[in-house]
Amino acid sequence: MKNDHRFNEEERAAIYRVIAKRRDMRHFLPDPVDPNVLKRLLAAAHQAPSVGLMQPWRFIRITDTKLRSKIAALVEEERRRTADALKERGDEFMRLKVDGILECGELLVAALADKREQHIFGRRTMPEMDLASVACAIQNLWLAARGEGLGMGWVSLFDPLHLAELLNMPTGSKPVAILCLGHVDAFYPEPMLKTANWANERPLETLMFHNAWNGII
Repeated sequence: MKNDHRFNEEERAAIYRVIAKRRDMRHFLPDPVDPNVLKRLLAAAHQAPSVGLMQPWRFIRITDTKLRSKIAALVEEERRRTADALKERGDEFMRLKVDGILECGELLVAALADKREQHIFGRRTMPEMDLASVACAIQNLWLAARGEGLGMGWVSLFDPLHLAELLNMPTGSKPVAILCLGHVDAFYPEPMLKTANWANERPLETLMFHNAWNGII
């Protein structure tokens, strides 16, 4: 069937390539990110789909070095608590590099806006769709960054209440991710957690069902 809406072969290949080459980065160079590039990346994030066009994402750019250090301390605190919770894998976990907060050229916090209860279009029975919308914005930013040759890392090791307080966020809002963004010496050839023997990817066929969960009717 002829499809006039299809991108050409080279454009399609670029889309699939940037998806395949995206990595959750933890190692960064301190070089600054071009302001024009950052503007393009945030514009790409802002073009993400959102349920009911509510656009619940908010991005806080961290430019204060002391604030950066405080955020890093919050992450370190949660890293140690996570290690304790992991028990026998705690020491192994502590050897992993889990963030690049103090090294990356740009640091952003992606958050859910306040007053989200006013948006019920698409959320009446699934209120978590606002979070899904923010995740789409983060993914847009991630893929655009990879296309620009920049690395990005999603850090989720933090207490959201403490981070919200640190950033003077309004009641009802919630930080979702600390995003490390910047230049890298090289991109990991495969996911870092796989290289570190922490976890392995599962093949698609084990995660896809037909007509019913696990194909059982």
